Amino acid sequence: MASTSGTLFRVTTFGESHGGGVGVVVDGCPPLLGLTEADVQPDLDRRRPGQSRLVTQRDESDAVEILSGTWEGRTTGAPIAMLVRNQDQRSSHYDHMADLYRPSHADYTTEAKYGIRSVAGGGRASARETVGRVAAAAVARKLLRERCGVEVLAWVGAVHRITAKVDEEAVTLEAVEADPTRCPDPEAAAAITAAIEQARRDGDSLGGVVTCVARGVPAGWGEPVFDKLEADLAKAVMSLPATKGFEIGSGFGSAAMTGREHNDAFVPGSHGSPVTTTNHSGGIQGGISNGMPIVLRAAFKPTATIASPQQTVTRSGEATTLQAKGRHDPCVLPRAVPMVEAAVLLVLADHWLRQRAIAPDQS
Repeated sequence: MASTSGTLFRVTTFGESHGGGVGVVVDGCPPLLGLTEADVQPDLDRRRPGQSRLVTQRDESDAVEILSGTWEGRTTGAPIAMLVRNQDQRSSHYDHMADLYRPSHADYTTEAKYGIRSVAGGGRASARETVGRVAAAAVARKLLRERCGVEVLAWVGAVHRITAKVDEEAVTLEAVEADPTRCPDPEAAAAITAAIEQARRDGDSLGGVVTCVARGVPAGWGEPVFDKLEADLAKAVMSLPATKGFEIGSGFGSAAMTGREHNDAFVPGSHGSPVTTTNHSGGIQGGISNGMPIVLRAAFKPTATIASPQQTVTRSGEATTLQAKGRHDPCVLPRAVPMVEAAVLLVLADHWLRQRAIAPDQS
């Protein structure tokens, strides 16, 4: 079961939702980066359960422990191991599911592949696996910010049929974190809150879209063939649990445009490098960053575990009905925001190191 991603900035996550803990090993982080648990914890706090009434009420502090790779508050260049211990798993909530398959979960497919599955919490398919990614991305965030001035920010752009109106160039972290929905449009945030609470009362769930922007990425990151920057971003984002769609720049909207409408015209920039008058390319052209903000969107399906009865089958193929128990998000979008940021940060840190290796004066 592969659990490692990256070429030079490599991350390996481990652990299960209902095991002793979850975590990550980060290999390839340069030395002398200031790093303590205090640098990692804020991102984990944004991802953790129980942070508002809109998300699962599983009570996890998600306190991170750095086990290796630092000395006196700085990275040494050695692998950085980080652990978050599970504290509030309730495996008995899954006992009645041991002999059946939950609709739209990984139960059947995991058992079909491996011949065994973790009944409690879904094992490695659980969104709790992303604790390791978010912890690793906190390292990448600090590395990119301090070494090359790159900032990555995501927010909830839509839930169900409610779409936010957001200035992608001006949105701030403060605006995103001002509401539990993590939607920086107050009017849309209020409507989203009402919709999520209604879905919970109805025993249902909602999906939506997370938008993410990476600012300050210079021109030149990425590859022109298989390792295109948008291809690596797409793989990272689509490997997150519950994702069903990815687009960058104009995305699927480009199919309805003409070339004159879609092409990003170049004009002289203030620092000698050209800039574009529009950003339909989403900051990437030919698989390589062009210096404009990288703008992407990820679609998340409605949470698969719902309180309403659902038709399914047992392991022996008999028809039955599932009445799910436990504590689950009626909408994953608020907690998906730091996960999308993590996916983008890990890819950008890897491509920064790769660019620095081949063109150190341009990285």
